[in-house]
Amino acid sequence: MLPAGAAVEAGDGAPDVVLPLLVDDGSASQSLAALRGKVVYLDFWASWCGPCRVSFPQLEQLRAELGPRGFEVLAVNVDEVEADARRFLQQVPVSYPVVRDASGATPAAYGILGMPTGYLIDRDGLVRLVHQGYRRSDGEALRAQVLELLGEQ
Repeated sequence: MLPAGAAVEAGDGAPDVVLPLLVDDGSASQSLAALRGKVVYLDFWASWCGPCRVSFPQLEQLRAELGPRGFEVLAVNVDEVEADARRFLQQVPVSYPVVRDASGATPAAYGILGMPTGYLIDRDGLVRLVHQGYRRSDGEALRAQVLELLGEQ
């Protein structure tokens, strides 16, 4: 466990996330621990985040391509107003799990400073990469990093 306020860095164990899924009535939840054994991109985002509109379609495409090989995306929304997040997802739909943390407890546990911030997590639950911001050109580099982790046994 990290000290309060400490940022999660590459090499750290990824703190678990257990939050309600945004796409249903909120009764179902998703945990990061349930994805152990897969390579996971944990993506913190908000509806007001411009770069998130770029990252979401690229992450969707990457998951469609590499999901069968053991890659998953888990998106954590931090909007205060749930309707804002739902509107965003209507405009930029994705098939990967999207959970919501309006309290801010999960971003605080990770030491998030801005949106989007992503964590590439290996099959054993270790953070291998912390990625802040997102530009269209980031997609290929992220794909290469995911492929590298998928190749590890």
